[in-house]
Amino acid sequence: MKAAIRISEMNDKKISTCVRPGGTFIYGIHKPSYSVANRRIDSQKAFLGRSEEGGAVYNEINLPNGDVVAEDSDWVFEIANPLPFKGVTYINKRWADASAESPKRFHLPAAKAVSLHRTLTECGIEKTLIAALPAPLQLALATTSTDPRDLIELAHISCEMIFEGNTPIGLVYGEEAGGRIRAKIHNKLLLEAVANNIHLPAAYKIAMVIRPGAQGASPITGEWREGESHAYEYLRTNSYIPGGHYAANMAEDAIRYEMKDFSGADIRGLRRLYYQRSFIRLGSELDLSLTEGAALMTGEEIEALRLQILQNMDTPSTLKSKTSLWGWNFGFDYAPSAYRLHASHQQIHQQYAMIPRQVTAYTGFEQLAAEELESYACGDLIAPIIDAYHELYQRDYFSDYLQAIEENKRLDGRDDLETDLVIWSNEWAVLFVPKAQTSQWELQVMTRPDANARFVGNILEADEKTRDALDTGILTAQKALARLGAKMVTSIEYSKAIGQGRNQPIIYALLPRLPESPGAFSEAQMRFINGHYPEDFAAACRNALQGADL
Repeated sequence: MKAAIRISEMNDKKISTCVRPGGTFIYGIHKPSYSVANRRIDSQKAFLGRSEEGGAVYNEINLPNGDVVAEDSDWVFEIANPLPFKGVTYINKRWADASAESPKRFHLPAAKAVSLHRTLTECGIEKTLIAALPAPLQLALATTSTDPRDLIELAHISCEMIFEGNTPIGLVYGEEAGGRIRAKIHNKLLLEAVANNIHLPAAYKIAMVIRPGAQGASPITGEWREGESHAYEYLRTNSYIPGGHYAANMAEDAIRYEMKDFSGADIRGLRRLYYQRSFIRLGSELDLSLTEGAALMTGEEIEALRLQILQNMDTPSTLKSKTSLWGWNFGFDYAPSAYRLHASHQQIHQQYAMIPRQVTAYTGFEQLAAEELESYACGDLIAPIIDAYHELYQRDYFSDYLQAIEENKRLDGRDDLETDLVIWSNEWAVLFVPKAQTSQWELQVMTRPDANARFVGNILEADEKTRDALDTGILTAQKALARLGAKMVTSIEYSKAIGQGRNQPIIYALLPRLPESPGAFSEAQMRFINGHYPEDFAAACRNALQGADL
């Protein structure tokens, strides 16, 4: 009876989570058996074709007599997401059982070699055919060809370049009305597609999109160099985020299109620019004295500035900024129909900004309202479950959640297969597979509690060791996904508002886009469908990382 009261109370408070006190996961299992009233009007069978032996094949199976009885249908696990705003995950048991027996299901096949040049040569056709192809076929070739000769032809079709010998050294520019000069690009979609193909020679990539200025006038406001690693920070002034947002891009002498080429120095560089810019922004809001000059701040200088901000921040309202925003769209593709399949471009880069605490409210175009609005930040969506869980159980939500992750039991109850959801971990952070994945291959990185059971909730609360652990966790996750064949991964940061007192960890969610999972009405309703157990995917990731250079 006590349990029933608890469930009722939870429903009244609208708490939906698979986490329970004592560090356990709870979930539902649907075991459907039902009948369906048959109201079909037409029972005339239709001819479908013939068997290999010549016999006619009809569609009688689609035309049952009487009501339809579905007995012993597939079991379905229903798992409420630990972050309730992310909905519910459904796992088909039959599919998941098959995946448990066949770990190779977690590997996407490598792209096959494609060369139109070779095909044309074998057929005795001139390569000039490429220029005559319809635009959708050119776009398909730009994204799938592995032959640099194909891609060079397409590059010449997409834009005008200048050369030294056979090497492209830049674009041709023309003057527009008003005196502005702009690169002479004939097919922007084709240019983006071919320039993001790893098989296009580097000189073309540099001339077309990577060299600073090739894609616009965004100012370079920061730079990182370490050994063979080199990155720029660009300011996007025309941003939907007030104050602009920033993009940390790998540079023209450190080309990175694939995760196998992306190093620990690279992730440190991109993230160092993020930490540096964020703390400079916050320090400026407090009128702190900042180091002068254009040099990159050292790790010690960044840490000193972070501590200075915390010491001088009397209350959260002292700051105009609410928290940080960070995201990474890794990978790029176009469908021949010109549907863009992922947002990334200009090789590996990450974006970040500071979210303002408030925004002025209006009731008409410029008619002021009698209030200020709080700006949106996705990390704020986590706060309600922390409060509701504590009210119901008088317990710390993320302490119980982390315990459930570390003491996980398999959904299928098997004791002959691995149970661990954790892929990588150290004293400061943990990389794991969520019990309820939203992307079918979702991974998350989360901070661990300190000696006082407090979680680091944003980068301002993160000391240098914690920042390094987060960077390593993100890189490890990307390496694992890439080794399983993931080509496009969206990553986001859930961070707590600065100065907010809840015991909330900073969380990074990595959300791969898979070939057969474009997202549809189920996902729009926050109902995520999966065909494997999270424990088996965690094991696949750990196996994929064996021998990885991190």
